Amino acid sequence: MSADTTEHNRNRQDFSGIESIWLFGYGSLIYKVDFPYLEKRPASIQGWARRFWQGSHDHRGTPEAPGRVVTLIEQPGAKCKGMAFRVSPKVFEHLDVREKNGYLRFTTTLTFDNGSHGEGLVYIATEDNEAFLGEAPDADIARQIASAVGPSGPNSEYLLRLAESLRALGDECTHTFAIESCLKKAPEEDL
Repeated sequence: MSADTTEHNRNRQDFSGIESIWLFGYGSLIYKVDFPYLEKRPASIQGWARRFWQGSHDHRGTPEAPGRVVTLIEQPGAKCKGMAFRVSPKVFEHLDVREKNGYLRFTTTLTFDNGSHGEGLVYIATEDNEAFLGEAPDADIARQIASAVGPSGPNSEYLLRLAESLRALGDECTHTFAIESCLKKAPEEDL
């Protein structure tokens, strides 16, 4: 599948007659909210784990030196905490371009912090897209993040802001925090 998923996403769901829909953010959508929303609530989804396995050729890296950003990987028993935004379907005109580098919109069940549930959409970069990088040792991921810079800034900023946001949500994302730890040790150990 092409890395540019803009048109594919625009044909994926029919928003006819829908005034608002939940959107689940688990990466930069938690802290970089550059879209209007009607409501914002902490939430989680079941059976998915956050992983720095997606390449970023357009925001946090370049085609020659891609950065790494998060996607979701199916994992039975896992729980991914993030932020849910109730948005107008018009918001996807912007988000489909922002999330175009391999991400597709999927329907998911959200669990809000009060225990209630709702249906929503989530962007996931699956392993069949051109920008998928896959699993690597934490230190290797940190090394790639430390050196990558793209139009949206240093890849390290993405990692550090995500880790900070996850702590604020009370999430214990061991994958993100392990890579953050490797990144912070980099100057003294020269990853």
